[in-house]
Amino acid sequence: MEENRKRIFSGIQPSGKIHLGNYLGAVRNWVQLQDEYDCIYCVVDEHAITVRQDPAELRRKTLELFAQLLACGVDPERSTLFVQSHVTQHAEIAWVLNCFTMFGELSRMTQFKDKSAKHADNVNAGLFTYPVLMAGDILLYQADLVPVGEDQKQHVEICRDIATRFNYNYGDVFTLPDAYIPKVGARVMSLNQPDSKMSKSIPEGCVYLMDKPDEIMRKFKRAITDSDTERCVRYDRANKPGVATLIDIYAAVTGKSYEAIEAEFEGKGYGAFKPAVGEAVVELFRPIRERTEELLADKAQLQQLYRAGAEKASAIAGRTLRKVYKKVGFLER
Repeated sequence: MEENRKRIFSGIQPSGKIHLGNYLGAVRNWVQLQDEYDCIYCVVDEHAITVRQDPAELRRKTLELFAQLLACGVDPERSTLFVQSHVTQHAEIAWVLNCFTMFGELSRMTQFKDKSAKHADNVNAGLFTYPVLMAGDILLYQADLVPVGEDQKQHVEICRDIATRFNYNYGDVFTLPDAYIPKVGARVMSLNQPDSKMSKSIPEGCVYLMDKPDEIMRKFKRAITDSDTERCVRYDRANKPGVATLIDIYAAVTGKSYEAIEAEFEGKGYGAFKPAVGEAVVELFRPIRERTEELLADKAQLQQLYRAGAEKASAIAGRTLRKVYKKVGFLER
C-alpha cells in the first residue's frame, strides 16, 4: 500500500447479475476509487449461504460476478479482487469476533429483522451473526473506509463497536473504519415502480448489465412515466416520479445536468425521451457485456486471476489474524 493512501474494503454478494442500480450506485464508484485509494474488493460467497443456494448455481454466479467486476474496470494490478471463501482467514476471524459481540447488539440489527421476516422458514444462526462476519471482512484488512449505502451504515457501526471492544482489551489491534457514502448515484429507482429501488425482485423494472440491447430498449420503452397531459420531460420527483427516474438515469449515464436534459427534450415528449435513455444505457453496457463474455470464455485466465487475488488478500489477512490469535492467547501454529 502506498504510504499516503487510505485503504477501502467492499464486498458484493454473488447474485450473478449486476443491474443498473448496482453499477451506478456501487460498482462504478469502485472503479473510480482505485485512482485515490488502496482498494480491496471481494465477492462475498460466504455471506450468500445464509439463504439456501443451489451449489452449481452459486459457483456459476460467483464466477460470472468476478468476470463482470473485471469487465467493469476493477483492475487486479491496482486493486485486490478475490472470492471470500478462498481466503480462510474470513471464517477464522469470525469466530473470535463472535466472542466479542454482544447478543443484544446483533438482535437490534434491522437487516436481521427484515431477512427473518422474508425467510421465516430458515432463520439460522448465520443470518443472526452475519454482521460479525462482515466486521471480520473489514477488520482483517485494517480498512479505513467502507463504501456503503445508507441501509448498511448500521453494519459499519457494529464493526466499530466490536473493534473498539477488542482494542480496549488487547491494545491497538484494529483500525476503526468509517462509512464512505458516495455523494452521487446512490439510488436508482425501478422503471415500472419508481417509488421503489431498482431490484431483481421487480424484474420488469430492472435492467441488467448482461441484458441484450433489444431487451434493454424494451424495458425502457415500457417504463412508467405519468398521465400528465403535457407529457414534458421535467424533473419533479414528487409529481412525476417515473420521469424523474429516467432523468436520474440519463444524467448518471451521460453526465448531463437536469437543466440540459430538459432543454434537450423540450417539446419532444416521452416517445423520444425513453428510447434515448435506453440507447444511452445500451452503449454504456455494451463494452462491459462483451468483455464479460470474453472473460467467461477463458476459464483458465479467470482462475489464474482469482487465485492471484486470493493470494494477495491472504497475505494481508494472515498478518492481522496472527496478531489476533496471539493477543487472545492461542498457541502459535
